[in-house]
Amino acid sequence: MAVEAAGNEQLVRVVVLLAAGVVAVPLFKRLGLGSVLGYLAAGLAIGPFGLGLIADAQTILHVAELGVVMFLFVIGLEMQPKRLWSLRHEIFGLGLAQVLACGVLLTGVGMLAGLSAAVAFVAAMGFVMTSTATVMLILDERGETATSRGQRVVSILLLEDLAIVPLLAIVAFLAPAQADVDSSIWRALLLALVAVGSVTIAGRWLLNPMFRLLAAARAREVMTAAALLVVLGAALLMQFGGLSMAMGAFLAGVMLSESSFRHQLEADIEPFRGILLGLFFLSVGMSLDLTVFASHWPQVLGGVVVFMLVKAAGIYAVARVLGAPHGDALHRMVLMAQGGEFAFVLYSAGVSAGLLEGPMHAVLTAIVILSMALTPLAVGALRWMLPRGAASLEGVDRADGLSGSVLMIGFGRFGQVASQALLARGVDVAIIDSDTEMIQSADGFGFKVYYGDGTRLDVLHASGAATAEAIAVCVDDKAAALKIVELVKHSFPQARLLVRSFDREHALKLIAAGVDYQVRETFESASAFGEAALRALGASPDEAAQVAAEVRRRDGERLQIQITGGLRAGVGMMHSNRMKPTPLTKPSRAGQPLSDETASVTANAP
Repeated sequence: MAVEAAGNEQLVRVVVLLAAGVVAVPLFKRLGLGSVLGYLAAGLAIGPFGLGLIADAQTILHVAELGVVMFLFVIGLEMQPKRLWSLRHEIFGLGLAQVLACGVLLTGVGMLAGLSAAVAFVAAMGFVMTSTATVMLILDERGETATSRGQRVVSILLLEDLAIVPLLAIVAFLAPAQADVDSSIWRALLLALVAVGSVTIAGRWLLNPMFRLLAAARAREVMTAAALLVVLGAALLMQFGGLSMAMGAFLAGVMLSESSFRHQLEADIEPFRGILLGLFFLSVGMSLDLTVFASHWPQVLGGVVVFMLVKAAGIYAVARVLGAPHGDALHRMVLMAQGGEFAFVLYSAGVSAGLLEGPMHAVLTAIVILSMALTPLAVGALRWMLPRGAASLEGVDRADGLSGSVLMIGFGRFGQVASQALLARGVDVAIIDSDTEMIQSADGFGFKVYYGDGTRLDVLHASGAATAEAIAVCVDDKAAALKIVELVKHSFPQARLLVRSFDREHALKLIAAGVDYQVRETFESASAFGEAALRALGASPDEAAQVAAEVRRRDGERLQIQITGGLRAGVGMMHSNRMKPTPLTKPSRAGQPLSDETASVTANAP
């Protein structure tokens, strides 16, 4: 009975955790506050200092840290060795500069607050370690992980993960009792090197053959188990070596990033990663000791404000000194001005070494947790501080005094392909776009794209619209395309107007606006796809081409009918897969009319 009661208790805890996340996260995301703050608030509500539904937050936190581990493994899968090598300057240059600068500043703040140099150093370096889980989840939700600014943030986080090893060694060195410190440091460094070497060797020569063998067995559940084994095994090996478990998982991911099993591994890990990462934030919220906050609230709030402001100033200064544009520096500052989960490790080591006392440890932990909770709010406020479109204009030329036979507005995937025919014939093309990251990326491929919002008349004038023979509108925004068309038709009637349309409804509006040419962005590729499908099914190339041409003809005729008849007109011209009703049995003889009236009706029937 006791075992059954304990089992029921564990099940209740699981249900409570799941319910808290299911209720809080959608609510907070609906409010625009993000999932991180939702998890933290839910954890605080159900934890020992809230409703008390779950008492042991630390046990859950230790398990939930595996969510961070799996998250870093997935990031590693996206980071091929060549790509990681290309970021070496950001990791060991930018990352190291930020850690050292912020460490010095925050240590100075601690000493000004009356702490000893050793205690101030431990408190400062714990806060310097940004929360990898919080930052990566925010980047992931905002779709910024793969952007250039996102990659720089990832580089700094990697350096911080590496820095935890020497920091733990320094804490041991600062301990009041220093017997055999030198030998312990060298032993820790040797274990770390062995751990890194073991993970690298296994990833390079053992994992791919293992996965090929398991794939041949065609047992999906074994592949999933193997994926978990790789992640947790690498993490455990790194932990034995005194390194970060997350770093071990990341390194394993990098080793498998060029494997043919990469996508399968990511799909297998994803469900566990999401659940455990949410559980991590729930447990962090549960760890906030409200009794400590109530008794030391001036120190906690003051510490949060001062530490975050000083760290933010250090991050911004380092970014600007190393050449980052204002927008990138501001983005990095807001995103990383928090403490993180490695602070818990460092502060615990400080307690074990006798550097931190119990109350100080509790206050510092509360400061870190509150800073993590404030980060999603600060990132939301960044939208007001840094409006989209003004993100980073440094290093980007504005459209001014441009000229060209063709003015192309928008240089995304569609515009890039459309430009090739013009450039192949030597046509002078002036290109503008309002996405600064895309402009910087295009520069790396040899294109000169200018910053400009095509929906503004002054920008169109500066971009040479008044002398252009043709204006190609390739923007991925229906409303913006219609506004540009309106401006061009009114102010630049000499230019032929070619526009990318989104769908049939958008195409009809563009035709009504008087454009010279429009094409639905997926129509031609879909037509080619259908033609290829016919050839794959055995149709001859001529027959497939003839059918595709007929489909194009019918589509064009239908579009003409819709111009006058509306969007629903001409539906009967489309081929449909809806079954046509037929008799259940074939009639044995033709039907005969039973009256003269019926005969006259059926005689005229088609």
